[in-house]
Formats: sequence, structure tokens, C-alpha cells
Amino acid sequence: MARGQEAPEDLSGKAGDKDKKNKSITKESFKRALRVLRFFKPYRWWYFLGFVFLVLTGATVLYFPWKLGDLINNPTTGSLLLLFGVFFVQAIFSFFRVILFAYVTENSLAALRQTAYARLVRLPMDFFSQRRTGELTSRISTDVTMLQEMFSTTLAEFLRQVIMIVGGIAFLAIISIKLMLVMLAIVPVVMIVAVFFGRYIRRFSRKTQDMIATSNTIVEETMQGIATVKAFTNENYETQRHKKSTLDIIKQAIKGGIARGGFIAFITLCMFGAIVTVLWKGAVMVHNNEGLSYGDMTKFLMYSMFVGISFAGVVELYSSMQKAIGATERLMDILDEPIEEIVLGKDESIPANLKIEGNIHFKDVHFNYPSRKEFNVLNGITFDINKGETIAIVGPSGAGKTTMTQLLLRFYDPTTGYISIDDKNIKDYPLSVLRAQMALVPQDVILFGGTIKENILYGKHGASEEEIFEAARKANAHDFIMSFPKKYETMVGERGISLSGGQRQRIAIARAVLRNPAILILDEATSSLDSESERLVQEALDKLMEGRTSFVIAHRLSTIRKADKILVLEKGVLKEIGTHEQLMQIPDGLYRSLSKLQFELD
Repeated sequence: MARGQEAPEDLSGKAGDKDKKNKSITKESFKRALRVLRFFKPYRWWYFLGFVFLVLTGATVLYFPWKLGDLINNPTTGSLLLLFGVFFVQAIFSFFRVILFAYVTENSLAALRQTAYARLVRLPMDFFSQRRTGELTSRISTDVTMLQEMFSTTLAEFLRQVIMIVGGIAFLAIISIKLMLVMLAIVPVVMIVAVFFGRYIRRFSRKTQDMIATSNTIVEETMQGIATVKAFTNENYETQRHKKSTLDIIKQAIKGGIARGGFIAFITLCMFGAIVTVLWKGAVMVHNNEGLSYGDMTKFLMYSMFVGISFAGVVELYSSMQKAIGATERLMDILDEPIEEIVLGKDESIPANLKIEGNIHFKDVHFNYPSRKEFNVLNGITFDINKGETIAIVGPSGAGKTTMTQLLLRFYDPTTGYISIDDKNIKDYPLSVLRAQMALVPQDVILFGGTIKENILYGKHGASEEEIFEAARKANAHDFIMSFPKKYETMVGERGISLSGGQRQRIAIARAVLRNPAILILDEATSSLDSESERLVQEALDKLMEGRTSFVIAHRLSTIRKADKILVLEKGVLKEIGTHEQLMQIPDGLYRSLSKLQFELD
């Protein structure tokens, strides 16, 4: 668990993003956020039809005060029935408006979620190394939910309120220009205050959303590492950590609520103050017989209330739309990140000229992680491997062992130097083709929360049942799988929690067997197992390595004595290379020292 780490301010991870978040929406950021509309394009005519119903709904609402004033001037049954008819028609229009907007929004945002997720899984490893899982999942869930609310409710309501303002002012002008000018005298002041207040409120809203994302990260980390939490009796620590984050959210949200409340109170005071003033002025005009009837006064008063309430509503809705635009910007950050060129969801055959045999050459490879450019992890690594050989990589922790295999998988590219496979630069292989011919069996096996069969199939989708069974037999997994009541349909639980470490490891090996890779990478695959599990796993690994170029990162040196070559790393430098016998002959050699130390400990 990543205690002590601060959640990144934003997905971009770049300096200055904190300042960027506190700025108001610029023309450029608004244009950038509008790119989300491309997901609505296939449904634009349905949305337009919904907008037509929205206009009709607004029109019927605006028609109501006019007929109510006529009813006061001339209280007939026909006028009353007409009013009921207006209500009925408005209900129908509202029904279709809601359905159409919901249909468009749900389909469009489903496409957005799919696109964002597809983009997310194709981002390079460096992107994930600088972000926390909860932060990313919050972007796909919380931010998309905000957009869902905006397009299904907020935007429609905003447009409806605009229609009410424009239509209401038009009717006010028809009734009495003099009274309308009194009503609108205060609007410019209110609008200026609204713009400045809206910018101020947006800072609170966006910071609150970021704090919620950080709180979600704490929950996700705790759930992922629940065994560690319980083993170290840190339930109270995690509870307090989460409690602190939620209390911080409350403080921030209350500040935003106070700002919004003050804003709404100010707008309400101004609008209804104007209504009272208009009511007084209108009463004077009726009393002085200045061409205004009681029915007209009723109309004017109701239209004034509509305009006043709509102005207050527009400001609040505008604040919500600002939050949604901020969420859209963060989603666009994901969609703008450069991705790896991976062909997803296609089982295409590998061209003959791109099939890997397994001859590997590292030439003066230097590497530092983009997040730690000042620290070299590998320094001038050079060696040659022939196809079918088993290469063990040993050395102290932090020597760069795992980093070498990550370069081979092209999770990262060398800072300088190059890596070739079969005399072809590794960069000349399409990523999907390169990785399709490799398999990784890590120390900490991650199984997905489905069945054993589904987890084995992860190595080769579409494999037959017989291929799955054969892969499990070679991995020494078939017998223990068949001992379960549901056999291959057994659910493994989240991250494979219902299986032992040795069982998870053998399923991972079966997955690799099914993939039939040309290059195999074993990252300390037996270091955390008991003796019996290690024996079964090692037998499976020996079968798997036959005829393949295999990289074995080893903790226990006794398991790699038969390797064709042993690479000995220290602080990113290749200190020694040779067989076990050759390295043991080097006086004061690092490998010999490590072997002797481990033998004495054993």
C-alpha cells in the first residue's frame, strides 16, 4: 500500500496543474471539453428532437400565466378547461423530453466509458507508475457520472430556464414596457456578480472532486491490501486515515456550500426585491388607470417570478455545468495521453518475418525511469543470448534485474543503447506482435476474479478445452483443479484469494503454457513458496522452459545452477556473466560471494 505517497493533483502529473485547476474556464479549455460531443454525434437527431420537446414544454409553461390573467379578467369555464388542457399537453411534452434525453445520454456516455477504458488500458507503464489506481477509477466513474447528470438533467434544465427568461421578458414587454424596464434594471448588476461568483465557486467544486478521488483511492488500496491491513492490525489506522480524508471533504464541501448559498441568497434577494418593486409600481399604475388591469398585473407578476426564479436557477445550473466541464477536461486528459500501438481483440496470425526465434542482444543499454531521470537504473548493459537458452539474472535488491525484463517487454525503452531480437531492433516489432510471443510468470501472481478456466484462457483466448487441460497438466495444476467440486469452473475470488500461493503460481504457469511463447520471463516465480509447492512449481517451470529462450530472475541461487548463462548485476552494472561453474571460479566474485552467503544461511 502506498502510504506516505501524496495523491497526484491531476492526471497529467505535470508541474503547474494545481494552478491550472484553480483558474476559470478559458475559451481553450471549453473548446477542449466540447470534444466530448463527438460521442453524442450518432444520436444528435434524437437529442434535437428532445430539444424540440423541451422548447414546447417551455412554451406551454409560458402560456399558462397569460391564460391565467385572461381567466381573472374573464372567469369562464372555457378558459378554465383550456388551462387544464395546457397542463395536460405540457405533461406529454415533458415525458418525451425526459425519455429522449435519457436515451441519448446513456448511449453516448456508455460509448465514452468504453473509449476511455480502452484508451486507459493502452497507456504505457510509465503513466501507471505515476498515478494511483483510485485516482484513475474515479475518472471513469465519478467524472462520467457528473457528465451523465449534466446531459440528462442539468443541460436540459439550463436550456429550459433560458427559454423561460427569454420568453418571459418578451411577454413582459408585451404587457408593459415601463414595468419591464423597472424589472430589468437590476439584471446587469446581477449578471456581473454571477460571472465572478461562478469562477470563485468552481475552485471549491473542483477541489472537492479531487479530494473525493483521493478518498476513493484510500478505500481501493485498503481493499486490495486487506490481508496486510489485518495482519498488522491496522484497521484503526486505515479507519482514521479514511475518516480524515472524508472530514477534509466535508470542510471543503461546506466552504463551497457557503459560497453557493451566499450566491443564491444574493440572487434571490435581488430578484424578489425587483418583484416587490414591480408589484408596487404596477399597483400604482392600476390605481391611476394607466392601461393596466388586474389580470395584466397577475400576468406580469407571474412572468416576473418566472424570470427571477429562472435567473437564480441558471446561475446554479451554470455552476453545475462548470463542474461537469472540469470533469470533461480530466477525461480528455486520458484521451489525450499517447498510447501504445496495441491491436486489441484480434486473433491475427503473426507474419512469418515477425516470428521470434529467441536470439537476444543487449548493446550498451542505459536506462532511467522518466519519473527519476537523475538516477540510472541500468548502466551500459551488453550481452548476447542464443535461442533456447536459459538465462538467470541475479544480484542484490535494486540491481536492475526486473527492469531488464521490463525493457524486453517494452514496458519502457532504453534511454540509450538498443535491444535486438533475431538481429532486428526490438522497436521494429509491433508491440502486439512482440508481446504476443512472450509470457511472464511473476512472483506476485494476479488472478482475475472469474473461474480457473477463464484465468488460464487469459494466455490464449479461444483455446479448446483439451488445450486448457493439457496446459494445466504441464503446469502440475490439473490434479488440484479436478479436486475442487466445480473443477475448472471454480471461482478464484478477487486476485485469486481463495487459492494458495503455489496453486496461483501453477495457474499462471498454465496460462503461459497455453500462450506457447518464444521468450519466457520468470520473475522470482518460486521465491515465496513452501518446499513442496516450490518443487511442483519448479517441475512445471522446467517443462515450460524446454526449447524456449527463458529469463529467470532468481532469489534462490540453487534453482538456477543449470542455467546456460548467469548474469550478475550490481547497481545497474553487469559485473559477471557465465555458467555457475565458471562464476564460482572467480576469486572474490560477486556471484561466488552471494552463493556462499546463501549456502551459509541455508
